[in-house]
Amino acid sequence: MVLHVGCGPYNPNKLHAAFRKEGWREVRVDINPAVKPDIVASMLAMPMVAAGSVDGVWSSHNIEHLYAHEVPVALREFARVLKPGGVVLLTMPDLQAVAELIVADKLDEPAYVSPAGPIAPLDILYGHRPQIAMGNVFMAHRTGFTARTLAQSLTSAGFAQIKVERGKNLDLWAVGYKPAPTAV
Repeated sequence: MVLHVGCGPYNPNKLHAAFRKEGWREVRVDINPAVKPDIVASMLAMPMVAAGSVDGVWSSHNIEHLYAHEVPVALREFARVLKPGGVVLLTMPDLQAVAELIVADKLDEPAYVSPAGPIAPLDILYGHRPQIAMGNVFMAHRTGFTARTLAQSLTSAGFAQIKVERGKNLDLWAVGYKPAPTAV
């Protein structure tokens, strides 16, 4: 079972390919009931998901919507619901790559075009401005990461075998595992 945290509206292609393989079952979690998730909850508290009950947690472009002080809470919650040996897979904006565009004075120029329209470094830093202007305050970004700070956050939350890579699209990718309990 993979917990798809911050799933948004149903789209089977939003689930990472690693979890679309035979044998995986997706459970969709979102804070917004309008997207019709299986579970309506904040990633900060998912008490309806039993401790140690899922094999994977997948979250794409969600952690940056939290305040910095909430990130450890969410990551600990991911660790709580994972079985020992379970995997967390995250992707989010790479602020180091975005900063390179800002230094080049491209703050408000499109860095790429998404299905939602042009995305500028300013949108990557603070959230997609058109969505926020339409009242979708869930789209605001409140924190961000570089590869180093993301790895530190995962380590502090108790994950092991952490690997963080800079992607090709102004993004970071991270994988970590919940360690098995050590024998006494």
